[in-house]
Amino acid sequence: MAAINRETLTAWYRASRPRTLTATYVPLGLAAAITVQDGVFDVVRFALSLIGALFLQVGANLINEYFDFRRGADELKQAGQGMIIKNQVLTPGGVLAGAIITVVAGSVIGLLLLFQSGPLLLWIGLGGVLVVITYTAGPFPLAYNGLGEVAVFIFMGPLMVLGAYYVTSGGVFSWTPVVAGIPIGFMVAAILHANNVRDMDADRAVNKRTLAVLLGLRAARIEYIVLVGGAYVAVAAMIVLGVMPWQTLLVLLTAPEAYRLIQIVTTSTDTVLLHQAQGRTARLHGRFGLTLVIGWLAALLIVAAGG
Repeated sequence: MAAINRETLTAWYRASRPRTLTATYVPLGLAAAITVQDGVFDVVRFALSLIGALFLQVGANLINEYFDFRRGADELKQAGQGMIIKNQVLTPGGVLAGAIITVVAGSVIGLLLLFQSGPLLLWIGLGGVLVVITYTAGPFPLAYNGLGEVAVFIFMGPLMVLGAYYVTSGGVFSWTPVVAGIPIGFMVAAILHANNVRDMDADRAVNKRTLAVLLGLRAARIEYIVLVGGAYVAVAAMIVLGVMPWQTLLVLLTAPEAYRLIQIVTTSTDTVLLHQAQGRTARLHGRFGLTLVIGWLAALLIVAAGG
């Protein structure tokens, strides 16, 4: 029984696609740094927002898993993050039930936080839940019509940082988290795009019109350069504009890995290698976000110390 339980837990862990969860940790960590800077940080509201956001992202991953299987998008894939239904690890009904439970749990926490903050969270939350549901579901799934990168850029970049800031601060609005979320948006879109470049042939075969499929391989490779490189350019621009402290240049520590990944994605057609590049892009996103937050907090410590 213990072995069965471990196997089941491992399956659900894989289904949640844990390496993609940096897409939640990073924007919330950045929002926390900005609220500390503005003197409006509340640890309880921050913890609740983190838990709620994680529920929603896991829900989105499970919905993606379920509808990709139903639409046959997994049939020709040789590598991928989920495919637990295709590999008969979990049943379609079980995954759908898990998706419903996690989305509802995230939404309930969101409603609780709504009363702790203000009406702006309602619109951000509704938009986020709508994207979660329509990403691979419904008559016009975003991921199947070239809108996946646009959706994650907006909702897991600027709007997620703003939403976390708004909740953690108890309803204070600021443009700083919106603008500061732009480099995060670039990098999280790069995770998805790396996935889509890897799966181009399999997606094209089942008429899944991702942006990579619509653009073609050459332009899709250029897009990856724009997304990854754009994150670093955006940080530099924010520093020049006075939005971010100069200490956030700490993100340059991650630039060598970014360069290596650009080389892989723009030259290789090997599915296994591209699968590794997708996972490494997710790790790059996490490290980029971590160094960004550390740099920001270091600047605050220097100011607090009178430096």
